[in-house]
Amino acid sequence: MRRFRSLTARLVLTAVALVAVVTALVATVTTLAMHDRLNDQVDAQVREALLSATRTPPGAPLGIDPRNQAPGTVVLVLADDGSSESAVLGDAPGTRRELDESQVEALEDVPADGRPRAVDLGGLGGYRAAALDLDRGTLVLGLPTADADDAVASLIGWEAALVLLGVAAAAGVGLVVVRRQLRPLTEVARTAHDVAALPLASGEVDLSTRVPARLTDDQTEVGQVGAALNTLLAHVESALDARHRSEQQVRQFVADASHELRTPLATIAGYTELARRRPDDPEATRTALAKVEEESARMTALVEDLLLLARLDAGRPLERERVDLTLLLLEAVSDARVLAPDHHWRLDLPEDSVEVLGDAQRLHQVVTNLLSNARTHTPAGTTVTVSARPDGFSVHDDGPGFAPDLAEHAFERFVRGDASRQRSGGAGLGLALVRAILAAQGGSVELSSTPGDTTLRVTLRPAP
Repeated sequence: MRRFRSLTARLVLTAVALVAVVTALVATVTTLAMHDRLNDQVDAQVREALLSATRTPPGAPLGIDPRNQAPGTVVLVLADDGSSESAVLGDAPGTRRELDESQVEALEDVPADGRPRAVDLGGLGGYRAAALDLDRGTLVLGLPTADADDAVASLIGWEAALVLLGVAAAAGVGLVVVRRQLRPLTEVARTAHDVAALPLASGEVDLSTRVPARLTDDQTEVGQVGAALNTLLAHVESALDARHRSEQQVRQFVADASHELRTPLATIAGYTELARRRPDDPEATRTALAKVEEESARMTALVEDLLLLARLDAGRPLERERVDLTLLLLEAVSDARVLAPDHHWRLDLPEDSVEVLGDAQRLHQVVTNLLSNARTHTPAGTTVTVSARPDGFSVHDDGPGFAPDLAEHAFERFVRGDASRQRSGGAGLGLALVRAILAAQGGSVELSSTPGDTTLRVTLRPAP
């Protein structure tokens, strides 16, 4: 049965079945119509023969006159005086022979209403017989249906042969046509198999295989399948590219994190060794402890930033509360003026207080990171302007700006500015944290940067 599971086999079988059913129905209807037509002709002949047999002169005895009847005619005369006469006419003129008792009984059962009926006369075969009451008795006359039955049998034989021929032709032609029509679907399946054979588990995958354009016509069923498969392959390709980029970012993230942690660890190890070698030198010990404390604080901050990024990547929810953005910006700019007095800090606030939804602590970290970025990566004398809006705020500076090749990667992890913009070291996580925190709160950040005009625009959800 497995050979009939294919779509080709099922379509061909369906077509053959339809042809067989239709031809069988046509043959059946034709046979019935032919049978009725021939019976009607025999019935007409029976009526004519019956009427001819009843045309006897007045007073003439009722009997069998074979002169005007066709060979094979059966006649039964039942006189009123109780006598009866029966005969079947032979092929030679004037010849006849008597009917047996069973045949006579069969003819006697024919109603005397003049309507022909089917009668089985045993060895004589099938007949159409009609009976009619006359003045002197009852006359029953019948004609054989052998010729009509032979014609119907011959028709059935020819019809059976034609049905078989039609079924065979439908099977052959259907197989050729269906295979030709399904050939595009086979090509679509071959494309799917080619893609399935590709190594998709890891690494960069070249998923350029597509269904040919000629097989993607939306006006046909096969074209719809081909177009859908191409769409699916495009989505899979983009997903695999995203996965590959994610894998590369994870590898780079681990390498950069290891590098950032190795530096303070090496410093701590070096100064610890210095303090161990000079136990009698208080100054060396104080210097070593100070550096150990400094590098520990740096490493702690880096680990906390990494932990926060990991939590945000895992979808850890943040607080959602009303935050006075005006007050938060005011405090952050005041702190920045103390930390970088050589910069010009400006604050542009609307008349009404701006309130947004978010986590106050994390929003404070966002503002601090942006101001720290502007303070750290711009030279002295740079003007930094912080402006509040009903849906967020922006930080603008007139410094040298981001390098063109750096601007599109500014929010990636461990990305640092070049020497012209960067004045002190950093792990390169500040802007990455900004984007991650804002994304976790339904906000966003955009960067536009040209020399002398750099703006970081933050969008937040206004408080209801």
